[in-house]
Amino acid sequence: RKTLQEYGAKVELFPGVTEWFDRITEYGQKHGVTVEHYIISSGLKEMIEGTAVAEKFKKIYASAFYYDSNGVAKWPAQAVNYTNKTQFVYRINKGVLDINNDIDLNRSRPDSEKRVFFSNMIYIGDGLTDVPCMKLVKQSGGHSIAIYHPGQHTSATQLLHHERVDWMFEADYTEGSALDSAMKTLLHNLATYNQLKGINEQQKREFR
Repeated sequence: RKTLQEYGAKVELFPGVTEWFDRITEYGQKHGVTVEHYIISSGLKEMIEGTAVAEKFKKIYASAFYYDSNGVAKWPAQAVNYTNKTQFVYRINKGVLDINNDIDLNRSRPDSEKRVFFSNMIYIGDGLTDVPCMKLVKQSGGHSIAIYHPGQHTSATQLLHHERVDWMFEADYTEGSALDSAMKTLLHNLATYNQLKGINEQQKREFR
């Protein structure tokens, strides 16, 4: 485990990633939006835990090993791929974050009782394993963004034209970048939308 975390500490992050989470969270707070960050990855959880931004996530969902008392990997404990990534979006939606709790995850409940509405979700993905989640969030009223490496936008372009995502941006998380500006606009719009939605619900209660 320790070795994998050390490998994770050496991962080179995209420009601006280190400052991104605090900046976006603070921007949301200024506009009355509580921002939570999650990661759903097919990569190794232990490596992600070793990165400089691991503590910024409310929950890390990723492939992981089972370890013995000496921290030596003995067996795959969890595998995350494109076919099961969507379950974690539903976990966030229902507020059932414990991966061992499938009973509450599959229990039917009205949308009004779900913790994070799909309409309040913004999914950022940069790989093919993200496509099902990006499509799910977009079709459920949320927003999806495809990220691409500089000069390598072919896959992202296809996702945009095939209506899998709403937007595509280069992997630049620095303040003032196109991605940064779009995210702030989205948060501002979410604040306005939820304020109007609150008025609608209040009026329904008052005028029966």
